[in-house]
Amino acid sequence: QVQLVESGGGLVQAGGSLRLSCAYSGITFGFSVMGWYRQAPGKQRDMVATIFGGTTSYADSVKGRFTISRDNAKNTVYLQMNSLKPEDTAVYYCNVKDRVVPTRQYWGQGTQVTVSS
Repeated sequence: QVQLVESGGGLVQAGGSLRLSCAYSGITFGFSVMGWYRQAPGKQRDMVATIFGGTTSYADSVKGRFTISRDNAKNTVYLQMNSLKPEDTAVYYCNVKDRVVPTRQYWGQGTQVTVSS
């Protein structure tokens, strides 16, 4: 059973930083793409960043400010968020997707990030 548990969200002032963590377990498929997505009130859930092996991908809105990384020894994916803006306010979700069977994916419960101006 795949489990994803996010932590690290909170309230921060604009210009500040936060680091989100996603502890995962139960992933049995070999080619897994880990990612962070976010959903603001009344909006759709959008990709923020993904990582597969040494390849990372970012939404244009976070390039240069956010960094995704993965520690396989700790079964954890991180999202370092710097220079936060009020528009970064959202619930952030951890995601794992089977690269071979993309319809097989799992979500964490989400963690709230609020950036005050």
